Amino acid sequence: MKIVVCVKQVPDTKGGVKFKPDGTLDRGAMLTIMNPDDKAGLEAALRLKDQYGAEVTVVTMGLPKAEEVLREALAMGADKGILVTDRVLGGADTWATSQTLAGAIRNLDYDLIITGRQAIDGDTAQVGPQISEHLDIPVISYAQNIKIEGDSVIVERQFDDRYHVLKAKMPCLITALSELNEPRYMTPGGIFDAYKAEITVWGRADLKDVDDSNLGLKGSPTQIAKASDKVRKGAGEKVALDPGESVAYIMDKLKEKHVI
Repeated sequence: MKIVVCVKQVPDTKGGVKFKPDGTLDRGAMLTIMNPDDKAGLEAALRLKDQYGAEVTVVTMGLPKAEEVLREALAMGADKGILVTDRVLGGADTWATSQTLAGAIRNLDYDLIITGRQAIDGDTAQVGPQISEHLDIPVISYAQNIKIEGDSVIVERQFDDRYHVLKAKMPCLITALSELNEPRYMTPGGIFDAYKAEITVWGRADLKDVDDSNLGLKGSPTQIAKASDKVRKGAGEKVALDPGESVAYIMDKLKEKHVI
């Protein structure tokens, strides 16, 4: 079985975010991590590899420094890493990003594609399903459990306070929740091997069946109107009351806000 996992290098929001004048994130100037949902998807692929035997290829699109998350994936147990990077791909929205990743994946053999549900820098949850549309394969989103049965995949899909059980023939794409599992740690030996491994680097010329009009900032139908760091809250209202008055005050506020 061949599994492709799409991961994204995202800003570590604990260290703050930085923006370019055009409103897009200045990814080269920020501390970064592997997107949590994507890491859960990678762990799911590695568990399928452990259980059924599989080759796990990890693909990311980004700046050259995005190689870091590929080496992290290799250190966790992935077999191959592919970095898709090119200046013409910069500033991509979800549409252009999914077109780029689909164009890269068309060069690969795969039975299963796993992406994270969404990235913490955009929170759109669009890229995974869009990739499946471009590749014309089924998609099951919000996976909280994954099993393989013959040439099919069986997925528990989270839904409000319950879940759906869905079965699809492979090839298929699954989007994973961060709650799907607890990702494993990199091993010392894995880290050593990961930094000896060769990362495959692809550019625009390596994308298959993708038109230039669908790539990068120019190929993005959605544009950022305004972006800013998180707004810091003020100190709020402070009152000094005795316990009985405090209860009445809080109850009045909850009623005023229609909480109760």
